Amino acid sequence: MVIADNPKETRTFANIPVTLTNVELLEKENKVYEVLDNSDFVRVTVEVPRSDLDKLRSSDIVAEADMSKLTAVNTIAINFYVMNEDVSVSNITGNRDMVQLSIEDKVSKWVTVSHHLQGDVAENYMIAGVTLGQTRIRVSGAKSAVDKIDHAAVEFDVAGATTEQSAEVEVKLYDAEGNILDLPTVTKSADHILMTVPVLAVKEVPVELNSMGVPAEGYLPTGEMSCVPPTVRIAGSVSSLANINKISIPQEVLDITGAEGNFESAVNVKSYLPSGIRFADSDFNGRVTATIYIEPKVDRILMIPEENISVLHMPEGFDWEFDEDALPCSLKISGLNEKISEVQQSDIHGTADIGKWMEDNEIKTLKPGIYKIPVAVQLPLTEDIDIKEEVFIQIIIVEVKEEEV
Repeated sequence: MVIADNPKETRTFANIPVTLTNVELLEKENKVYEVLDNSDFVRVTVEVPRSDLDKLRSSDIVAEADMSKLTAVNTIAINFYVMNEDVSVSNITGNRDMVQLSIEDKVSKWVTVSHHLQGDVAENYMIAGVTLGQTRIRVSGAKSAVDKIDHAAVEFDVAGATTEQSAEVEVKLYDAEGNILDLPTVTKSADHILMTVPVLAVKEVPVELNSMGVPAEGYLPTGEMSCVPPTVRIAGSVSSLANINKISIPQEVLDITGAEGNFESAVNVKSYLPSGIRFADSDFNGRVTATIYIEPKVDRILMIPEENISVLHMPEGFDWEFDEDALPCSLKISGLNEKISEVQQSDIHGTADIGKWMEDNEIKTLKPGIYKIPVAVQLPLTEDIDIKEEVFIQIIIVEVKEEEV
C-alpha cells in the first residue's frame, strides 16, 4: 500500500560535469591529458521515490573519475552518486560510464614574442619604435600541441595616435604560417605583456648650405649651391620641432679654398640635428651631397662711348678735345660669364679728373699738348666684376686765347 502511494520515478539531468580526481599522479610523471569527445560531461538519470523528486537538484548529482584507475586504453570509469541525505536513491546511471583521455608527455619551450601594429597614426606623425615588457615567453603543454607553436605575438591599435601609447596586451600563439592557435591545454608564462609605442611628430625642413674660402686663381663661386636631397624629414616632440625650420651645415665644413671647378662634398647632417631630434625615415643614413658651383673667370673688352666720358677740373684758359688719331677708350673686365655678359657698353661711364692727374704727377703749370689721362670707370654692375687694366683716354689740350674766350 505504501509503494502504491509513493512509487519510484526517474529524473534526468543533462550536462553534469565529471570531476577528475588524483590528477596529480599524471603531473608527477610529467604528463598532461586532454579529455576527448566531451566525455567529461554526462547525462545522469536518477530513480527516487516520487516524494523525493522535488528535493532533488542537479547540484546534488556527483560524477567522478579517479585518475588512479586509468586503464591501458586511457579510459577512466565514472562513479555516480547523490549528495543529498534527504533523497533516497534507488538507482543512478549515466549515458556514458567512461571518460576518454588523450595522454602525452608534457614539454616546455621558449618562443619569441613579436608585435603587430594595426591602423595608422595621425598625419605628420610616426611610430618611433616598439618596446615590449619581454620578448620571450615559456609555453608548456602536451608535446603535440607545443610542437605546433612557432612564435607568440601581441597586437596594438595605433589608429590616429599623436602621443605615446602603452597598455597590457594579450599574448597569442601562432604556427609557422602565421595562423592563430587555439590550444586550451597549453599554458604560457605570461598571458599579457606591457607594450609601449612611442609616437613622434614629423616635419620636413630644408638643408641650408654655408661655405667659406676662396677658389683657385681665375675661378669664382657662382653663388649657387645645391643639396641632394634638398630637404630632410625629422621627428621629435611637437614642442621641440616648433622652432626648427632648417638644418644648417656650418661654413667650415664646406671650405672651397683652392677649388678649380665645382666643389662637391658628402656631409652627414646627423651631427647638426638639435638635441632630442631624429630622422623620420629609418632608411635615411643622414648623408647629403652638397655642391658649391664654381666657374672660371672670363675676360671681355668693352669700348667706352666718347659721349659717356666726362673731363673735370680743366685749368682756366685751357680746353680739350679727343685725339681722333688715338685708339678708342677700351675697358677690359673679368668675372663670371653670366655677370659680365650683362654689362652694356652704353651703360659704362668714365671720368677724367685733370686736376687730380696734375696733382698726382706734380704738374704745376699745364701746357698745351697730347696727353693720356687716367679714367675712373663707373660700371652698372660691380659685384664679382674686376677691371683688369687701368683705363686711359688720349686728349688734346689747347690753350684758349683771351680773344677766343
